[in-house]
Amino acid sequence: MTAVGVIRGTTTDRRAVVPLLRRLRSGEGQADPLPIWEELRALGDVVPAPWGGYFVTGYEACSQVLRGRNWLAPDFAWQARQSDTARWREPATQEMTRTLSRLNAPEHTVQRRALGNLFDRRTLEVMRPQIAGHVTRLLDRLDVQLRTHGEADFVGTVGDRLPIHTVGRWLAIPAEHYPHILDFTHRQVHAQELLPTKSELAVSARATLEMRTFFTGLIAHRRAHPGDDVLTGWIRHWDAQFPHDRAAADQMLYDLTMFITIASLETTATLLTNAVWLLTQDPARADWLRRHPEHVDDAIEEVLRYDPPIHLNSRYAADDTVLAGVPVAKDAIVHVLYGAANHDPRRNENPHVFDIRRKGSHLTFGGGAHYCLGAALARMEARLLLTELLERFPTLRPTAAPTYAGRMVFRRITSLKVTT
Repeated sequence: MTAVGVIRGTTTDRRAVVPLLRRLRSGEGQADPLPIWEELRALGDVVPAPWGGYFVTGYEACSQVLRGRNWLAPDFAWQARQSDTARWREPATQEMTRTLSRLNAPEHTVQRRALGNLFDRRTLEVMRPQIAGHVTRLLDRLDVQLRTHGEADFVGTVGDRLPIHTVGRWLAIPAEHYPHILDFTHRQVHAQELLPTKSELAVSARATLEMRTFFTGLIAHRRAHPGDDVLTGWIRHWDAQFPHDRAAADQMLYDLTMFITIASLETTATLLTNAVWLLTQDPARADWLRRHPEHVDDAIEEVLRYDPPIHLNSRYAADDTVLAGVPVAKDAIVHVLYGAANHDPRRNENPHVFDIRRKGSHLTFGGGAHYCLGAALARMEARLLLTELLERFPTLRPTAAPTYAGRMVFRRITSLKVTT
């Protein structure tokens, strides 16, 4: 026994995970990653990767990495110590490394404290009627599509649109910019893949330029035309922090505004569409939840556990250490597999069964200093959407399985056709 439970050992052949990773990114793996997660867990709680890092599959081991202070985000300092420096000099990678998700203390602490609790109870109560209004208008669009064509794409009509309406309204971004933001977000995310190809990095580089142009322009316009909004408040704060260095203030504002906007889009959209797919493919399940709306929150947690919007996150060891009985050298990278952890039978019994009343555990929002800033907001968006959707469309059902983007890190459903 160790601090993380019974260890089944690890494979000594680093190449053993290669076919599993290929399958995870394939159409088969996107449609049903559960068997692949199970095979990865069978190799051990900590599985060597071909490039010298490790995949972490067990729930307790993943939790230890996410919450432990000796596990750090792969920041600029870590990247500079790697032999493959070209990979880390890519424009999109550099851009994301300045954001909160890749910062460590003290920089991370300074930015996080400046933001405070972004979505506390009071803020959410203010946002609730606005989000509820967005939900109603988007479901009106869905209703028109269903009545006119007999079928609609939930992703394009509702799933992709609700998160950008929510964060866009919160930051007072004009609605005409929403399609462009979604477009460059979908393309920029390739740089955050585990093993991006050169062509994917090129796509991300172009999207990064568009992203920078948009958000620097937004900040400049808001500074010239301040209002009663979150972004105006950030501008005042960071201008006061850097009174003699406007460029530093602008860089901080860009990093925060860009990251908080795009981080809330694909992940929440995937949660919303996953919820509709997992609930409505079984009419009895959807009908039960419609008759028992007090369990909507339980359903959301089970969706988050069963199919997390992010499949993988990375940390490196601050010092030589031991993880689940496996020695890990200082600076070694480990990749936390959220889906494998959430389906660990030592934590969640019968993990491959989707059970609304499970009351299980999941690591989908991370842990420790990097716990997801928007977790409470995403839950509220899902709650408001599911409650109204199940009531208005009691016979909603998918006409086909979802289609997915071929990714290993950020899961994205590109289409889910539904009918009534």
